Amino acid sequence: NKIRRPAHPPADLETGAGARRCLRKRYRALCLQRESSYLRKTSLRTASYLRHPAGRLGSKVDVRTAAVLVHRMNIATTRVPSKTSTSLPNILTYTRIAAIPVVVGCIYAQSVWMYPLWLRWVAVAVFIAAGITDYLDGHFARIWNQQSAFGRMLDPIADKLLVASCLLMLAADSTIQNWSLWAAIVILCREILVSGLREYLAALRVSVPVTKVAKWKTTLQLVAIGFLLAGEAGDTAVAQISTAVGPIVSGIGIWLLGLSAVFTIYTGYDYFRAGIHHLIEEDAR
Repeated sequence: NKIRRPAHPPADLETGAGARRCLRKRYRALCLQRESSYLRKTSLRTASYLRHPAGRLGSKVDVRTAAVLVHRMNIATTRVPSKTSTSLPNILTYTRIAAIPVVVGCIYAQSVWMYPLWLRWVAVAVFIAAGITDYLDGHFARIWNQQSAFGRMLDPIADKLLVASCLLMLAADSTIQNWSLWAAIVILCREILVSGLREYLAALRVSVPVTKVAKWKTTLQLVAIGFLLAGEAGDTAVAQISTAVGPIVSGIGIWLLGLSAVFTIYTGYDYFRAGIHHLIEEDAR
């Protein structure tokens, strides 16, 4: 209210579009000059108030002046959340992708080159760290407002790459065999189906959000694969504690893998049912 804006320029001084533009520019310049003059006086008054502490107790505080200064400081110092490809959530996703060759290499070296069993524990540790990043990247993106289209695209791809590569290596070293191979096949086929559906619907500008059941499915898959990666090393460690227990670690992993295959079928059908409506509409046009 203290900033007095000049009166509007009279419209009958000159005629023509060029004259009106010139008057508007002069009017804006005058407004900015008065506002800067007011802010300069306000800052000098505040600096004088801070330099003389003895007069603070009895002096009056201009609330509107303080509000203007605080607003200006917030504009200058507030950090705009980064939504680029180098934000922390995206870096965590990169880390999950980088963990894939480490896990695969450890399992390959132990099963094919007959290296020690402790390599399986290294693979389990790296896999657990990668699974934790799957939770942290989404958590940080939400609380820091760093959700981006690039992150939404890359996050499910990183999950699929991690799960698929581990399942293939576990099938190669015969940890997954017999009927459990069907569970791995169902999981891989579902991931291919959903990826193709997402790609086609993206061309139609239709997004397919991740459901809560799909998130639980992914969590169950990661837990099952963690037990299966421990595999023989976990069974040996349990057998040293109690000889009466059989290969319990591998058994738990196989059972969880079968359960995750059931969730996989359900979520795959759910995604297909949600997307088939848009496919039919597109064919009807």
